[in-house]
Amino acid sequence: MAGAILSAGGTAPVSVGFKPAEDSWNQRVISFFDRMAPEWDARMIIDEAKLSFILDAAGVRKGAVVLDVACGTGVLFPYYLRRNVARVIGVDISAEMVRIAAQKVADPRFEVICGDIQRIPVRSDCDCCVIYNAFPHFEDPRRLVASLARWLKPGGRLTVAHSMGLEALRRHHAGSAAHVSREMLSAEELAAVLAPWFAVDTMIADREKYIVSGKRKEIGLADF
Repeated sequence: MAGAILSAGGTAPVSVGFKPAEDSWNQRVISFFDRMAPEWDARMIIDEAKLSFILDAAGVRKGAVVLDVACGTGVLFPYYLRRNVARVIGVDISAEMVRIAAQKVADPRFEVICGDIQRIPVRSDCDCCVIYNAFPHFEDPRRLVASLARWLKPGGRLTVAHSMGLEALRRHHAGSAAHVSREMLSAEELAAVLAPWFAVDTMIADREKYIVSGKRKEIGLADF
């Protein structure tokens, strides 16, 4: 049931979103990332200057309400704390990833939800939504973007970012994660996906990083 507390006290509260759809794509993604979760942080290499640039582009600032989609093990959580955000909602479909993420912070501003972001009851008060190093693992980009627009205030910012360039990103996801990855769209292709709901003002796709970001348009619910 959405909102049911799984664990708290010494960790961020963990709640269960709507159960992921019983389709083969989601089940493959869950299985893959549940298996990878225990070693995820050990494999992670953080370029702090690059990450700071990405979070600046994403509008992560003091007082912001942040939606971290596919938050994984909470890699970005310490960096949100440094920026003194007002609240963080981390969502991931992998229960093992969420379990580790919840242990990263014991702060009432953080909530971690295990579930499919496209099926969780919407809270339309977020200032920014960050999808970091995760976009290829969503089966339907247009459906995802439409659902995320509902979470954001008018003028709220959606940012899709990766810590490597497009060609490296495509090679990376063609390897052991190929069965849970779609080929990453070019920045121009992704901007076109965002365009019905977002005014895209940032497109960076160099050899070191990939960022597409835009502000939610002033549109009614009928347009989602």
